[in-house]
Amino acid sequence: MSLTKTKAPPHLDWLVDTGRKLKTACGADVDVLELRHVNDTGILSAWAVHFRNQYCSDDIIDALKGKMSRKDYLENIKFPSKTNAPGPSIRAGDFAEILLADYLEWRLGFWVPRLRWSMKYPNESVKGCDVIGFHFAKNNGTSPKDMLAIIESKANLSATKKNRLQDAVVDSVKDDRRKGESLNALKQRLIEQGKSIEAGLVGRFQDPVDVSYQDLRAAAAVFSTSGYDEKLIQETDATSIEIKVGKNGKKTIKHPHHGNLSMVVVKGDDLMALVNDLYQRAADEA
Repeated sequence: MSLTKTKAPPHLDWLVDTGRKLKTACGADVDVLELRHVNDTGILSAWAVHFRNQYCSDDIIDALKGKMSRKDYLENIKFPSKTNAPGPSIRAGDFAEILLADYLEWRLGFWVPRLRWSMKYPNESVKGCDVIGFHFAKNNGTSPKDMLAIIESKANLSATKKNRLQDAVVDSVKDDRRKGESLNALKQRLIEQGKSIEAGLVGRFQDPVDVSYQDLRAAAAVFSTSGYDEKLIQETDATSIEIKVGKNGKKTIKHPHHGNLSMVVVKGDDLMALVNDLYQRAADEA
């Protein structure tokens, strides 16, 4: 069964839990992480390999690229555009999701299937739950202590100050509806890859009636330091969320998981420059 934990990639050493907690308007705690990246060529190149393989495994890129060079294939077919909208915002969003997937896998000990980004069109976001991970209390995946984690992710890598954590909280309301579709998509892709055991483990979470499991829901936002505003973040409220009803209607609701919705923010200097550097290295060094 290919769930054996690999060693955490070295860039995870740059992701530091500051120990600081912010308090939201609804009384929830927000964990504050900081990405303290430096200009270390070896770590950045290793990160670029990891990043590239989220979109296209190095094992199959030559079979996919046809007569194109690896670099041209990645830049023109797989990666979001650096300049053409909405490419830059898609880059930021993908980066945030992948970083949070890394955090969920190597820091929190979940199995995180890496299928989401390889199946997407380059300048489009992927539908469904942003980051999904699984934790098993027993090897056979039949314990009520098994856990399904779903993270709604947002990014603000510009200098404009926006409360993207509130946006993540609001959009995470949809995860109850998206969960079934997302689990089905994961299971189908694993079956198509011949990974029947892993597909069965995903399927274990499709029907909680026979064997219950624990649900971990989280809202997360990744900020460049220039756009990070703690006062705005502390205005986040999971108990008063405005949602659309019908074509023009609106209503205010409480988040269905407002009592146990985990919240986390990640901040770091010049993250958009880091993102563009990772994409460039990933293509140039393929």
